[in-house]
Amino acid sequence: MFAGGKLVRSRKVFRNSCGKWASLLPVVLLCISTTRAQGPAPETAPPLFPGGGLLSYNSVFTTRGQIPLSSGNIPATARPTFASEDDFNFTWGFYRNFDLAILVPIVTNHFDMAGIPKVGGTGLGDAMVLVKYRFYRRDSQRGTTQASVTFGPKVPTGRTNLANENGTLLPASLQPGSGSTDLVLAANWTYTGLFNLRRLVADEDFHSLLRSQGTQQTRLGSEIESRFWLSYRPYESKNVTREWFIGPVLTWQHSQNDRIAGVTQGGSGGDVLRGGVTTYVGVRPGIHVWLGMDWDVAHSTDALFMPVRRHISFGITQQFRLHF
Repeated sequence: MFAGGKLVRSRKVFRNSCGKWASLLPVVLLCISTTRAQGPAPETAPPLFPGGGLLSYNSVFTTRGQIPLSSGNIPATARPTFASEDDFNFTWGFYRNFDLAILVPIVTNHFDMAGIPKVGGTGLGDAMVLVKYRFYRRDSQRGTTQASVTFGPKVPTGRTNLANENGTLLPASLQPGSGSTDLVLAANWTYTGLFNLRRLVADEDFHSLLRSQGTQQTRLGSEIESRFWLSYRPYESKNVTREWFIGPVLTWQHSQNDRIAGVTQGGSGGDVLRGGVTTYVGVRPGIHVWLGMDWDVAHSTDALFMPVRRHISFGITQQFRLHF
């Protein structure tokens, strides 16, 4: 989850037009002029610079392991065997050490198992409105250490009426939206100059999604995820207009059991440990692209648990300066 939100640290400024984003957020663009903005950086702890804006597109593909079907019916706790999510993110640095992010997803879910017809569909997902606050920053000859917290609601804007060919409503766990208002909490830490290497960065993203009851009297299991990325910058141009980050990623994800009509569905939650690699490339001032991939290393073996087996994410970010 989150990357999303791709945030920036203070660097060089530049002059760039943002008119090409008019098809994405025309209302926002009424307040944007051709000005100077900062270059990109992939660390998660820094907020966006004051007065800055960011638009990003992120595409995520997730494949899950299958579960045995004993009755020929889709379990009420089934997760998509394949899911894709297109995230549109607008972030505004509205005050020093603070930023506001609005994330709107479009979700496609498919459930495919032997013995039953393939089902699924596409719809708007649940939007999120998040505020980040950087409460710590310390600069040294080694580099910069930063820490921040993020919080905000996930609101029930998503579609919850997907059905199969017979018109039977799919379980809540296969819907693009949840029908619930949930709470997002996150903590981020970035340490630049690890082992006194200026280009080596340790970055930790710890976030949780605390769920309430939503559609079909279902309370999907709350989630906790920890993502640690150790990145190295093998290339950086002298004027910082182009740079490249790459390094290994280790992600641990814990999901609690679902509750349906007040009854806990034992074995529907579990733990997954994934390993992979992520890379960011600054292609020109204010624009960067990223690609991340990870795979299942170890997971819980409960009967109803469907662990994430493969996770691929890629996207592009454009930064600018806002004038309200």
